Amino acid sequence: MLSTCIRYICKRGKPQSLHLVSCSNNYATEATFETKPFRLHRLESGPSNIVSITRDDALDFYNKMHMIRRLETAAGNLYKDKFVRGFCHLYSGQEACAVGMRAAMRPQDSIISAYRVHGWTYLMGVHPLGVLAELTGRQSGCARGKGGSMHMYTKNFYGGNGIVGAQVPLGVGVAFAAKYSGTDGICLALYGDGAANQGQIFEVYNIAKLWDIPCIFVCENNGYGMGTSAERGSASTAFYTRGDYVPGIWVDGMDVLAVREATQFAVSHCISGKGPLVMETMTYRYSGHSMSDPGTSYRTREEVQEVRQTRDPITLFKEKIITAELVTVDELKKLENEIRVTVDEAVKKARADNEIGLDELTCDIYSAPLEPTVRGITPWNNLEHKRLGPAVNLH
Repeated sequence: MLSTCIRYICKRGKPQSLHLVSCSNNYATEATFETKPFRLHRLESGPSNIVSITRDDALDFYNKMHMIRRLETAAGNLYKDKFVRGFCHLYSGQEACAVGMRAAMRPQDSIISAYRVHGWTYLMGVHPLGVLAELTGRQSGCARGKGGSMHMYTKNFYGGNGIVGAQVPLGVGVAFAAKYSGTDGICLALYGDGAANQGQIFEVYNIAKLWDIPCIFVCENNGYGMGTSAERGSASTAFYTRGDYVPGIWVDGMDVLAVREATQFAVSHCISGKGPLVMETMTYRYSGHSMSDPGTSYRTREEVQEVRQTRDPITLFKEKIITAELVTVDELKKLENEIRVTVDEAVKKARADNEIGLDELTCDIYSAPLEPTVRGITPWNNLEHKRLGPAVNLH
C-alpha cells in the first residue's frame, strides 16, 4: 500500500528542503533536494534548484560514481606497478560531473573530452575490462590497446584527446554534423579550466553562435590547470561567462543532481534552436594533473583533505539518499562489494591479457581507407590497410 510522507532532508543537522515523497516497503520512491543556486549569463531564466530523484536513479547514480572512483583507484595502482605506460590522468573527485551529464544525455547525443576519460568510457557503455585493458595496452581494450589512457572511443563517444583544447573544435564539428543530418542530437564538448584560454575555443564559440550549432561547451573547472591555479592562470575565472555572446550557466560540479538538472536545461536550450551554451561545472580533482605529478607543490595536503571531508561528491550523495530513505546502508554496501569484485576481476584480466600482434597495427586506421597502403611511414612503405572491425559503406 502506497502512502504519502512528509520529510525534511537534512544536511549537517539543518533542514535543506521540505518535500513530499511516495513510500513503499519502507523505501521512499522519490525525494526532492535543494541545490546551490545556478549562476546565469545572458539567460533570462535557468533550471530550478529544487531537484527530484527516484529511488532507481539514486541507486544508478551511486553505482556509477562509485564504479568510476574504483576504476580510477585501480588505474593508479596499475600505473604504480608499471602495467600502465605513458600518461595517466585520473578523474577522482569529478565523478558527479560525468554521471550528471550522462544522465541528461539522450541516445542521439554525443560527447568528446580531454584526457580524463576512463570514467566517461565506462559511462558510454564500455565494460571496466575494456577500460583497464586499454590502459595496459592489451587486446581486450576498447581500442585493442592501441589508444591507451587518453584515446578511448565507443559509440557517440569521440574520445579523450591528448592535445590541450583540441577536442573542442572537433566537438563543434560533431554537433554541426548532428544539425546537418537532422538527428536532433547535441554534442557535449568538455575541456578544463587550463584549456579555457586557448584561442581555438574562442574561434569555435564564434562559429557555433553564428550558425546556432547545438553544442554545449563544458568547462570542468577543477581549480588547477596542470600545476597552476585558475586564479593565477586566468584573468577571469567566471568561465561560464567567457563565451561573451554565448549564454552560460554555472553549476556545482560536486552535486550530481545539480549537474543533471543544468545539463537537461542546456540540452533543451540547444535543441530549441537557440544555439550553443557554455556550462561551467565547479569541481575538484584529488590527484595531481597526471600520475607523474604528486599534486602537492602548488596546493597543500590539507586543502585536498578538506575537500574530501566536506565536498566529496560520492559521500554527499550517499548522505542525501540515505537520509531521504531512498536506499539503505546495506544496499549501498552490497553495491560497493559488487563493484569491487567486478573491478578486481577486470584488473586481473588486464594484467594477464595479451598485446595485439604487429600485423594488427595497421588495422582500422580509417573507417573506409581509400588507398591500399599506409602513407608516410618510411621506411615501411608496404604496410597495407587492414579491416578488423565492420566495413563502412560511405554511400
